[in-house]
Amino acid sequence: MSSDKLLEIETEETLNREELAARLHELADSLARHNEVSFNRGGIPYRIKVPDNVEVEVELEIDGDGTSLEIEISW
Repeated sequence: MSSDKLLEIETEETLNREELAARLHELADSLARHNEVSFNRGGIPYRIKVPDNVEVEVELEIDGDGTSLEIEISW
């Protein structure tokens, strides 16, 4: 079985609001200043160039079990 994906990294963690805000600020600053997204996973550094124009999808879901906000950026 083959896959068209070259790389897929998915993580899930629990943060407090302030930690999440700091993480989002880092992402926004990286996009604004360096036109890229940088992060480390398992000791491996990743740097992904981001073009000038991207697609963004925002999904808000509220139900009896809770609320979720998903933000997807693609290019």
